[in-house]
Amino acid sequence: MRGSNPLRVLHVGAEVFPLVKTGGLADVLGALPTALSEQGAQVRLLLPGLPAILEGMAGAHVMADLSPAFGAARIRLLRAQLPVLRLPVYVLEAPFLYQRPGGPYQADDGTEWPDNLQRFGALCWAAAQLACGGLDPEWAPQVVHAHDWHAALTCAYLEPMRAARQVASVFTVHNLAYQGLFALGDGALLGLPARMMQPSALEFHGQLSFMKAGLKFADALTTVSPTYAREITTAEHGAGLDGVLRRRAPELSGILNGIDIDVWNPATDKAICATYSAEHWQGKVICKAALQRECALPVEPTVPLLCLVSRLSQQKGIDLVVAAMPRLLAKGVQLVVQGSGDTALVAALRDLAAQHPQQVTVFVGYDEARAHRMFAGADMVLVPSRFEPCGLTQLYGLRYGAMPVVRKVGGLADTVIDGRTGFSFEEASPAALAHALERAMAAWHDTAAWHALMVRGMEQDFSWSAPAKAYLSLYQRLVLGLHA
Repeated sequence: MRGSNPLRVLHVGAEVFPLVKTGGLADVLGALPTALSEQGAQVRLLLPGLPAILEGMAGAHVMADLSPAFGAARIRLLRAQLPVLRLPVYVLEAPFLYQRPGGPYQADDGTEWPDNLQRFGALCWAAAQLACGGLDPEWAPQVVHAHDWHAALTCAYLEPMRAARQVASVFTVHNLAYQGLFALGDGALLGLPARMMQPSALEFHGQLSFMKAGLKFADALTTVSPTYAREITTAEHGAGLDGVLRRRAPELSGILNGIDIDVWNPATDKAICATYSAEHWQGKVICKAALQRECALPVEPTVPLLCLVSRLSQQKGIDLVVAAMPRLLAKGVQLVVQGSGDTALVAALRDLAAQHPQQVTVFVGYDEARAHRMFAGADMVLVPSRFEPCGLTQLYGLRYGAMPVVRKVGGLADTVIDGRTGFSFEEASPAALAHALERAMAAWHDTAAWHALMVRGMEQDFSWSAPAKAYLSLYQRLVLGLHA
């Protein structure tokens, strides 16, 4: 890949760590482009002009004025540097669409922005114009890589240009459960041909599906773990799109996510009170005591400390945790939770903490530094998901010597080996979770065996190096296919 003609790749997504983050998608877009660049590709990102992204860029100048479009009187494509990534970025500046309080998809009260179709339709349209419309006379991608439903419509906008374009498209499913569904009649706002609103294209059970646009029209489909790539072709995990995915099976592959091993490194992490490594792990003992103090729990090294850092939803199996914990708390464990989500599950966890104040602490919301402290201080991390495309928390746990206890699905099945680098269970039930935790606790009480488990987990390579090589290989095959 290195040389005078590096492969040119444009990534399109809605969020990027550390500027805007609601989940693992931001971590991927904050790390994969850099890893690809380090392996010789010429990589740029296209992002929406959300307030934090505009504030985080430097040296911006206008590449194209696209006004008016998608209800926005002013909509411009900016090119800038994103110092946190050390990569060039394009930002779609449209104050009417993006300059507002709240999150990238929802208002502060949790309701979806009513104009999300226009907000992300505009992003996808701009991606296609940048790829094929010559908006930047100095640079054009050979591959456009769209991430999740927010960017999926890029592939539909590229489709009418297929005869003339010299650009390949890749669409990555980060979570099939979130599909970007809108009223079919609103499709007229997107400027796509009427034929795109048919069942053979974007129509999905009477609605318009952004996700289906990526699945139907991308040249290659990927998802974020090999097991999840197989699972989503089944009725159980296909969220109604399994038929589409089975038909695209030859173009579908699973590439396991990595993590940023510079950000997530217990040997250098400035967010934790004592650093440590697989060879010198006494700092973890200090971190555990510090976390217990921070959470107002008894500082007790002989009690297993569990952590849960997650979106609080049924998908993540939080109801299983609530049901299983009384059995475990009776055995003396401690539990620290951080997350937000379903109000009933939040209330149930708070009730659990109120009933067991010496054993359970719940933080509602997300604090990045606290997440680091939790992984550093915990003995085990819980990831009992009903489905999990990849999962990053189990990887952070392994990196920090907090052994994962996971359900054997998706990326969890690909990254945790039962009894060797963590503990897994198959049935989505409180009893199965409790039994897996009891096995983990039995191993924890054998200090030598537990230390060996920790070391195996911490020494695994979950960096972005191998995934970046896999993506580069895919990109190269697609580009060669354009000229075949």
